[in-house]
Amino acid sequence: MWFVHVFRQYPELAVFLTIALGFFIGPLKLGKFSLGTVTAVLLMGVLIGQMDIQISPNVKSVFFLMFLFAVGYSVGPQFFRGLKKDGIPQMIFAAVVCVLCLVFPWLCAKFIGYNAGQAAGLLAGAQTISAVIGVASDTINQLNIDAAAKTSMINAIPVCYAVTYLFGTAGSAWFLASVGPRFLGGLEKVKQQSKELEAKMGSGGEFDDPGMVAANPIISFRAYRITNDWFANGRTVQELEDYLSQQQLRLFVERIRQNGKIVEPDSAVKVYPKNDIVLSGRRENLVGESNLIGPEINDMELLHFPAEVLNVLISKKEISGLTVRAIRQQSYMHGVFIRDIRKADISIPVLPDTSVDRGDVLQLVGTKKDVETAAASLGYPDRATNKTDMLFVGLGIVIGGLIGALTFHVGGVPLSLSTSGGALIAGLFFGWLRSQHPTFGRIPEPALWVMNNVGLNMFIAVVGISAGPSFVQGFKEVGLGLFVAGAIATTGPLLGGLLIGRYIFKFHPALTLGCTAGARTTTAALGAIQDAIGSKTPALGYTVTYAVGNTLLIIWGVVIVLLTK
Repeated sequence: MWFVHVFRQYPELAVFLTIALGFFIGPLKLGKFSLGTVTAVLLMGVLIGQMDIQISPNVKSVFFLMFLFAVGYSVGPQFFRGLKKDGIPQMIFAAVVCVLCLVFPWLCAKFIGYNAGQAAGLLAGAQTISAVIGVASDTINQLNIDAAAKTSMINAIPVCYAVTYLFGTAGSAWFLASVGPRFLGGLEKVKQQSKELEAKMGSGGEFDDPGMVAANPIISFRAYRITNDWFANGRTVQELEDYLSQQQLRLFVERIRQNGKIVEPDSAVKVYPKNDIVLSGRRENLVGESNLIGPEINDMELLHFPAEVLNVLISKKEISGLTVRAIRQQSYMHGVFIRDIRKADISIPVLPDTSVDRGDVLQLVGTKKDVETAAASLGYPDRATNKTDMLFVGLGIVIGGLIGALTFHVGGVPLSLSTSGGALIAGLFFGWLRSQHPTFGRIPEPALWVMNNVGLNMFIAVVGISAGPSFVQGFKEVGLGLFVAGAIATTGPLLGGLLIGRYIFKFHPALTLGCTAGARTTTAALGAIQDAIGSKTPALGYTVTYAVGNTLLIIWGVVIVLLTK
């Protein structure tokens, strides 16, 4: 057929067709279930691969290195933060769970008699860590076996991955959200304890700040005309803000009009009846201000001034470890509100007792002047840009790849991280380095998304197309037994994590759920947990464990091959 001939002659077109179809089918839902982009791309690649299309393995290697560097870059700050005293328990917990994530698939593979490729596919799918496909393939290529055996093992990896991935994703979310709370005292008890944790951290407290709740309410700027008799003899801006604070309202004076002229709101400036002022704060705090100050007015000129929403990368050493409550009490936070906090690209609850660390990104809201003053004191303004520091990215991948390419022989067995493992380690270090010195090494969020998603899915597309001709036969060989083995390999580490978190580490139930999801790097499960218990607090245990899990689970791709070769 004509199109078969074209795809064989121009295999790059087959890759892009696979990507397009995978990204179209992946998000489609049947009830609450969806394949996910990675699995859909793999299956589309297998389907298109039935045309026996030959693609250079160098193509997938390039994209895979880009993906792994991006993964390391994203989680690097959290990974190294976990080495600090307060993060060590979560880091150890994550390491223990990750060991279980290796042991369960390995035991299942040994019991059934799987080879290294099948075992690696079982690990990759059951623990939903797609990068294992590439790392394990690189390791198999280094084994001292004949080429035919290598090809057979490598082709078995995506087959086993596809069979076990479905339960690995959906089963993890179901188990942690629906079954998990039962091992921690019951769903209602976990809900109550989560509310108590939120209250302890300041949610709903008397000085609850704009942006201090998980819903991230919108900050508003509203104009009022002063009529309250309290202002009869004039009140300074400082007195007014102190007065509002005593009413349990954190509001700031942003602009003043006196005698038809707009005046800058210095703390010593006095305001009088019939003056017009602009207040900033959380929307619900502003609703009742007509009783305290005077009627709200619609003054377009007074309200026309630059406000800014700015992401700030925390890089100042003195800020690391401070709580949101402590930060907002600093003088440079006058008129500035924290709307969001992201750790390792995961949004966490913005509560007064939430701690902030170097490498975190705070989203600030306020007037341009106030926000920029705060940004200079907190770290580095992470303004939107379309420029990526490609010198930083290129050198990072090269240095990591060179280190990973080094091979050590132990008892005649060659041991190596491979170039892929080296790229991951380099990404961790370079991501941490960027958090310490944010003036270089910038990778904008859209570029990071491309490196993560396009990098991984391009790699998966080539894997699927290359494995296509042998996929059907391989699927017949593994059968239903692999699905059962995958379910065991998925639930075993999760159950172990819940019990270890409760009885050994004695974490708070919400943090136990979040830490377990993080160690397994299953973001879908984190969302399901938060919905089930009605709280965002599990995210507080997700970030450090996610950084550890993302690193160790990928490295397990090397280990499981060596254990089952």
